[in-house]
Amino acid sequence: MSYADELFIKNCRNILENGVWDTDYEVRPRWEDGTPAHTVKIFGVVDRYDLSKEFPMMTLRRTAWKSALDELLWIWQKKSNDIHELGSHIWDSWADENGTIGKAYGYQLGVKHKYAEGWFDQVDRVIYDLKNNPASRRILTNIYNHHDLSEMGLYPCAYSMTFNVSGKKLNAILNQRSQDMLTANNWNTCQYAMLTMMMAQVAGLEPGEFVHVIADCHIYDRHVDLVREMIEKEPFPAPKVTLDPSVTDFYQFTKDSFKVEDYQYHPFTAKIPVAI
Repeated sequence: MSYADELFIKNCRNILENGVWDTDYEVRPRWEDGTPAHTVKIFGVVDRYDLSKEFPMMTLRRTAWKSALDELLWIWQKKSNDIHELGSHIWDSWADENGTIGKAYGYQLGVKHKYAEGWFDQVDRVIYDLKNNPASRRILTNIYNHHDLSEMGLYPCAYSMTFNVSGKKLNAILNQRSQDMLTANNWNTCQYAMLTMMMAQVAGLEPGEFVHVIADCHIYDRHVDLVREMIEKEPFPAPKVTLDPSVTDFYQFTKDSFKVEDYQYHPFTAKIPVAI
């Protein structure tokens, strides 16, 4: 079975069997009908994936990996906060009257900072260091900028990436403050595994380990039955995912730079309600 499915099933069972409900608290998220969106959660999940062995794509239901990659490139490559530059509508509910999500996500990555070597934004600094200072233990990004939180459509969920070179392999850690398991877990996993692969190729390295650290790992109340049904299915083997080896400039990657082969997945026709 896909290792991503194995971890998903383990984490969801742990949440459902041992998790803590927040029904005793007032919560911010609401369902479309205005009802509070409560969750059951566990704290401090650490998932590890060896990208040299298998790509972490779920088969319990289809992951829309091209849409996930499009969002990642919108944030990391375009460094955009404008939803009109995004191929999907996943950010529509958090956009302002101008169609932006404020000073969030891509906006933060695109702000230039002064270093001894010159002015860099966070993405270009990562690329510079991977190529010129691979032994550095300071290769990271952080978009949880407290100074700008009041001007963000949504506080960043996946907020920090740390890159670390071991030999000829590039390892990475994604830190995430909050994770909606049903709607976003494998979406985020695939996104940042792909980012690790792209950064490795740009730096002349091989993809190594991708570590996903989740603080508040939860299932929404209206998702519980859907999750219970999903995790009883028998997963398929993971698909083969490859990256076009001819691209060595991070800003030249597109949605077509990745190739996914032999992707089997279970049908999933239920409409997933999303809490806002």
